[in-house]
Amino acid sequence: MLKETSLVNVHRQMSGKLVDFGGWNMPVNYGSQIEEHTAVREAAGMFDVSHMTIVDVEGGGAKSFLQYLLANDVGKLQQPGKALYTAMLNPEGGVIDDLIVYLMSFGYRLVVNCATREKDLAWLAQHSAAFEVSICERHELAMIAVQGPQARERVHGLLEPALIEGLGLFQGAFLAEPGRAEWFVARTGYTGEEGYEIMLPNSDAPAFWQALADVGVKPCGLGARDTLRLEAGMNLYGHEMDEQTSPLVANMGWTVAWPPESRNFIGREKLEQEKATGVRAKLVGLLLHGKGVLREGQVVTGEDEHGVKLQGIVTSGTFSPTLGHSIALARVPMNFSENAVVEVRKRALAVTVVKPCFVRNGRKVV
Repeated sequence: MLKETSLVNVHRQMSGKLVDFGGWNMPVNYGSQIEEHTAVREAAGMFDVSHMTIVDVEGGGAKSFLQYLLANDVGKLQQPGKALYTAMLNPEGGVIDDLIVYLMSFGYRLVVNCATREKDLAWLAQHSAAFEVSICERHELAMIAVQGPQARERVHGLLEPALIEGLGLFQGAFLAEPGRAEWFVARTGYTGEEGYEIMLPNSDAPAFWQALADVGVKPCGLGARDTLRLEAGMNLYGHEMDEQTSPLVANMGWTVAWPPESRNFIGREKLEQEKATGVRAKLVGLLLHGKGVLREGQVVTGEDEHGVKLQGIVTSGTFSPTLGHSIALARVPMNFSENAVVEVRKRALAVTVVKPCFVRNGRKVV
């Protein structure tokens, strides 16, 4: 039986098309994925992301525990509400999951993926035994993402603008107004646009969703969320990274905190070996200007500087509503050429290799 969020009946009432998404009954769209995608790029859209797993880590050993568990260093977080993006690695340096971690007054809050929930919680429990920590999954919280150039303005009309207007990127705060002390508003997102991700009690989520709709925020399904994140060049677990892929290969080297050398996080030894011997692959963007759609698993062929043929693999591909043609992310050898071909239905289609980001803040960047 599929799991459901506290918003499932609202999705039905708003004609959301519900599908199995990682074991959750989630809306893939509300009639038009293109219209939802465009609403986020041009105005404001909202997503039910309550299926993601929220975990609070408390106790005197919480900081040391997360400094051992995560590739990025929570010691960088100096102010409650500040957040950082990181990966949780296995001893071989592969990515168990990617996540956001917030410094909270009570400890830390992690937001991890839904499809990896069981293994993430098991990994946390396994490695927490040596530390003075308690780990609590927050089943009672929903999460709504509001994204787009008008997203902040629309949210400010419903919440406490004086409290949240001054939030920096990757920063959040609890609301202070009566009855909303559990509401946590963070300036984060997964679309390449401005906006907020709001964690709130399940019991409050349907009314807030409706209030957002009443001020013109368009309900969006997870289909649009995927095309938006791909245009923004953002990784998706199970596609651009997995337990056999290191963060150095997955364009996530910036999320690895190397100093201090004394911090021996899980996977560090393998990553240092990989750096020393040379990273063999990288993540790139692909532009297909002609007809056709790039898809995960297709082979991309290019050359090195000596004309020797090299091959890589498309990790995510789709039609870009903003650009009007297909785009993709691909894992290729480090010395891969700028021009390449992708085999699509037995045809070799020419593509251009670019940096893995296509659209940012509504504008083309390629």
